[in-house]
Amino acid sequence: MSFHPFSSDPPTASSLADARRLLDQNNASLAVLDREIEAAEAQLAQIVAESQDAIKQLQRERAILEEKVVRALAYMSPIRRLPIELLRHIFMMNFDEYPCCAWILSSVCSQWRRLALSMPKLWSKIRLVTTPNASADTIRLWLERSGSCIPLDVEIFLHVPDAAATTPTPRSRTRSSQWPTFLSNNATTTTHYVQIQASQPTTSIQIVPSTPPIILPHSPPHYDWPGSLSPPPPPPSTMATTNQSRASSHWGHIAIYYLVKEMHRWERFVFRFDRQFPSWQALKSVSGPAPLLKEFEVSCAEPMYYSEWPWLPSANPNTEVVLPKLETVTLQYAPFKWSSPMLKTNLRSLNLRTVPTTSIHIDRVLLIVSNNKTLEDLSLHITTVLNHVLPLSQTTLPNLKTLSVGGHYLMASLVDSLVTPNLCSLTLNIDARDPIDDSISNLVTRSSHPAIHTLSIAYGSNGPPFYGGLIASWGFLNDLNHLRTLQVGCTPLDPLFAVLGTAEEDVLGVMCPFLEHLALRGCPAHSDGVTKLVQMVDARNPDGTPHTAPGTALGGTATPVKMRRLEMYECAVLGQDVVAWLKSRIDDVVCVDPPFERCEYSVVCNWP
Repeated sequence: MSFHPFSSDPPTASSLADARRLLDQNNASLAVLDREIEAAEAQLAQIVAESQDAIKQLQRERAILEEKVVRALAYMSPIRRLPIELLRHIFMMNFDEYPCCAWILSSVCSQWRRLALSMPKLWSKIRLVTTPNASADTIRLWLERSGSCIPLDVEIFLHVPDAAATTPTPRSRTRSSQWPTFLSNNATTTTHYVQIQASQPTTSIQIVPSTPPIILPHSPPHYDWPGSLSPPPPPPSTMATTNQSRASSHWGHIAIYYLVKEMHRWERFVFRFDRQFPSWQALKSVSGPAPLLKEFEVSCAEPMYYSEWPWLPSANPNTEVVLPKLETVTLQYAPFKWSSPMLKTNLRSLNLRTVPTTSIHIDRVLLIVSNNKTLEDLSLHITTVLNHVLPLSQTTLPNLKTLSVGGHYLMASLVDSLVTPNLCSLTLNIDARDPIDDSISNLVTRSSHPAIHTLSIAYGSNGPPFYGGLIASWGFLNDLNHLRTLQVGCTPLDPLFAVLGTAEEDVLGVMCPFLEHLALRGCPAHSDGVTKLVQMVDARNPDGTPHTAPGTALGGTATPVKMRRLEMYECAVLGQDVVAWLKSRIDDVVCVDPPFERCEYSVVCNWP
């Protein structure tokens, strides 16, 4: 062969012919090898496929056997031998701790579902967080499963999206609010807790449940698809928006209709929402006998503007109401009449907050209070108050422990008319025109110096500081020897620090010797305000002297308990060195500088 593949000589005719012949032979060999490889791969693929089929068949057989094993173990499980009566008892124990457990228990197995559905008591506590766009059938189903005679405990929180909110009237202003913050310890738990917070403006309030409700998954959106057991996925945006708007406009009428039908079974009714919604006036139909009702609440986080309402809290004085067990009434930004028979039932707890457009004479406010001499908890926030028509008479509330008064400056005259010998907590958020320290001092004197442990003055107010002096003199603190918590807002700091840090001539030691928690919000301070703060803390929390109960120091002066928490929100700029010093003396310090004097270091300090 004249062709050599590694030759560097120019090719000749014979070498080219040899090269072509060699190339054809190599290509033929490659084709043979490719066919052999393809055949081997096909054979391997067939073996793999057959093996996989065999494996799958074995897996199916194993799954069948495992299922039989599981069923056998389930059949042999001790819980299958548990008597129904004992299982009922276990369900009820779970219900006491988790009111919504029926939904979970009824989804475990058919036997548990039948048992849960046969126990109306298990469905008697409604705890629901929902929106107007959701279906009201959840409430209907809950009520149906609770039977016809079991007392009902209803707690509903309605979140109204901005798009569904009613357009405010010209007298109202647009408000924004935050919907509840959902808190959960871990992702697998079935219990969640809700806290409803309102926005900062003064017309918004905080609605916080005393017992955080358990939240079920939100009800499915409502779609009008006849003949379908379960709604299909929502169609394109136009139809979905239309159907949700339709559901939103009718939610209140449907839900309240179902609830009012069972009003004779209400033991507790709590309905809270963050703003007006299209069908909110369905609440007008809440009327009729409620022989089991103990607690009634309708609260909105923002003012509702309404006309005359013929519902239970606005019933005419001559209307006969059947509320023999009613003890607690809460109406926040909801309509009511001062003469309603509902407010004359010897309540133990009363919480009223009016909208700015509702006015009431102060003597009629006092009449509401005097009609309920057994009150233990009283909270009144009346925005628009008129002068009294009838003279105000002294009213004694012998069982009152918590008193909160806010709103119009004339509400101070209500405080001047009360006698509360067992008062423990006093909160005043009055838009006062004059100092209110005399009102506090006279209340304490008239009430024979009750053991008040919590005092809050203008702490919930978001208005500007009262530079004229909301408190002319802090001398009344001398009468509050049991005070443990003091909250103050919109009041100059210097006089307060002065009396809390130094002993008066006629006082053995400093004032309020049991004071452990001091909270200040929006309180202005003069140039020496920080100095007086340091002096006050140094007097109450001396360095290296851990004391937990008042005692007698050298010289005969009483030493106060150690202050454990100090909060200062937008009061004065302290500086890093002062904050560090406060940290060394007080266990828990929270300090937020005024917004117009922010500095480069961290101004929010939370120390254990």
